[in-house]
Amino acid sequence: MSVMTLQQAADHMTSTDPRFALDTKSIRGVDYTILKNAPENLRAMLQQHRSAHGKGLDDYLVYGDERWTYDEFCRDANRLSDVLSRKLGIRPGDKVALAMRNYPELLIAKMATINIGAVIVFMNGWWTTEELDYALEDSGAKLVFADSERLQRLQPLVDKRGLRLIGVRGDEGDGEGSGEGSGEVGGEVGGESKAGLDFSELMQMAESDAWPTNPIHPDDDFAVMYSSGTTGHPKGVVLTHRGAVSAIYSWWLTQLLMPLMVEPEILAQKPVRPQAALVITPLFHVTATHSMFLLSIPMGSRLVLMYKWDTQEAMRLIQQEQITRFMGVPTQSADLMETAQRLKIELPSLEFVGSGGAKRPPNQVAQLQDCFPQAAIASGWGMTETNAIGIGIMGPDYVAHPTAAGRLYPPLQQLKILDDDGAQIPNGTVGEIAVKSAANMRCYLNQPEATAEVLNDGWLRTGDLAWVDDEGYVTIVDRKKNIIIRGGENIACLDVEGALHRHPAVQEAGVFAVPDERLGEVVGAGIQIRTGHSVDAAELREFLADHIAAFKIPDHYWFQSEDLPRGATDKTDRRALRDQCLGT
Repeated sequence: MSVMTLQQAADHMTSTDPRFALDTKSIRGVDYTILKNAPENLRAMLQQHRSAHGKGLDDYLVYGDERWTYDEFCRDANRLSDVLSRKLGIRPGDKVALAMRNYPELLIAKMATINIGAVIVFMNGWWTTEELDYALEDSGAKLVFADSERLQRLQPLVDKRGLRLIGVRGDEGDGEGSGEGSGEVGGEVGGESKAGLDFSELMQMAESDAWPTNPIHPDDDFAVMYSSGTTGHPKGVVLTHRGAVSAIYSWWLTQLLMPLMVEPEILAQKPVRPQAALVITPLFHVTATHSMFLLSIPMGSRLVLMYKWDTQEAMRLIQQEQITRFMGVPTQSADLMETAQRLKIELPSLEFVGSGGAKRPPNQVAQLQDCFPQAAIASGWGMTETNAIGIGIMGPDYVAHPTAAGRLYPPLQQLKILDDDGAQIPNGTVGEIAVKSAANMRCYLNQPEATAEVLNDGWLRTGDLAWVDDEGYVTIVDRKKNIIIRGGENIACLDVEGALHRHPAVQEAGVFAVPDERLGEVVGAGIQIRTGHSVDAAELREFLADHIAAFKIPDHYWFQSEDLPRGATDKTDRRALRDQCLGT
């Protein structure tokens, strides 16, 4: 068989492989292309692949010296499902929050909750008590699985929100928190207590590891993930089972069709290795929880969790666990490359070095390919609102098009570029990306107006500006939204400005992105000081630490007594302020 293009390969797979057969279905009044034979929900996906992997997938989940086979992981998820429903009274549709680092318990609790038809609320691990309070109020979650540092931040909210806290582990030696992570947590121990139990004690209450049998519809909600927007508070993105399965199976299809797009003699030279992914980004983001964890289920890939990012530890794990798949923000792959070159260490097991969350500097693409010649260097664009699926590029295509975000992942998505009036514009013209697929979110939680602004007849207006060439390569040039992407973390300018405006010395604040060689962008702030007051950067940083997560706190400050520059509508002109502060 001759080498195929991406579209030819996708067409071949969808017409010959029943797992990827296509159909059309009306969902919430909109017709979508769907995968006809895909699992109906995430529980069914986990269950289906348990039959395929079973006890044969040893060391499916790895964290330090702890190991779970795929069969053991499913067993533990089902045992916790039993306790959640029988002991804690969690029912389909109830919200259960997760607030912790990348522990195995996060994945077990996630699937246990999903398996009974309840809805996961992912809490950003860097949020302050104020930010956690907003998400808990917005989502209505009353049960929270949290590690020691997050438990401390949640303690002031226990009575206010009527929370039941489940403690997960203790400190891991990085200086965070002082909770014990075991035994009594936040109050009287007992299944009926609002404070709850330690995770390990909860697991001992299980009486069954059978699969739950309650019905889960494909279009039921499975998660709420908070994503920074142009408003001060993050929006709760409501994701469905069908949406997640659509994204996961689209990525899996792309993995399976790659041999159809490579010369046979080149393919024959590649060693066949068991797949193993290193999870280095937070599991409260779609990059890690979707394209690493959930994708590992159909792929039969091992998962190795890192407690926090450390380049040399990552290299040790890559060598020890024979990691084939590395995916993080561009800063992390750059760190890995620099350390490997400095220490003269090769990492021959790597087959895939990907990035997401921010655009990789174009000159870095060829450098990475030279450093890891056996690996496909890759990049992708997706959103929380799309279950992370979107555009991707890898291998020789990426080396040849280092400024591009890539092409649309087949087979379910459609893409068009819109002008300011919402009309489609031709290739080569810059406009706003709009995507339509069954992977798109259902809505923004409790925000019908914000939902209506971005979703129309199934099309999601992304706020990202791009152009498409005649081969389908998409190049993203700017963002319409006032978002700063610092090392893969989205930061809403208005969120930071709102916190700055709480300080009595701040008359007005304007926040903007400052280029950074390592992180891509960091936060800069232009500050108008109130008459008769004074403040410096150190004081503001200390003040902000109680109100916003550390990664949102500005790295650079410019102070002035005069008004900040304004535009025609009398709003702060961030672009003019940025140019003024940076001297550009």
